[in-house]
Amino acid sequence: MITNESLIQLIQEDKWMLDILKSAQSLNLPDWWICAGFVRAKVWDVLHGFSERTPLPDIDVIYFDSTVQSAELEKEYEQTLLHLQPHLPWSVKNQARMHIVNRIPPYESSIDAISKFPETATALGVKLNDHGKVVLAAPHGIEDVVNCQVKPTPYFTQSEEQMEIYKDRVIKKNWKARWNKLEVFGMVSKEEYVREF
Repeated sequence: MITNESLIQLIQEDKWMLDILKSAQSLNLPDWWICAGFVRAKVWDVLHGFSERTPLPDIDVIYFDSTVQSAELEKEYEQTLLHLQPHLPWSVKNQARMHIVNRIPPYESSIDAISKFPETATALGVKLNDHGKVVLAAPHGIEDVVNCQVKPTPYFTQSEEQMEIYKDRVIKKNWKARWNKLEVFGMVSKEEYVREF
């Protein structure tokens, strides 16, 4: 069973992930994390015994800076990261402005934003501390991701509109096609989930 400590160790021992974390750390962004699929895919790949890493559509770097909320600045950070590692699909987003995009009340921090991601298995972040050690943020714990369970976060269960966003994401992402041990929750029925493919 993967624990918080063993998950941190898995990432700490993964040179590819560590190099990416070091690149992100070099930006010196406030309250920064690499989140979502970067962590989730690592866990699911390990649990499925994959010898090859699942390609990521993006490397999600988030930070929280309420003093400068500029999409242009985020693009500049992405360019800096592309200069360091040009082969990676970098995405940098300031969570101090993302509530506008998501049409919800302002986030209080990056971890608050992570807690309001659609799925608990995605609501994960990692970064390096000043000593180069991996730090994990898991506002809903890691139980769901290590049990290969896809569930909506509490925030997304609060309204039908949010649940529709969750359901649409699950269908579009089609994670079960890659990781067949996954169990998906929050759909009306298994038939609804299967029918959409």
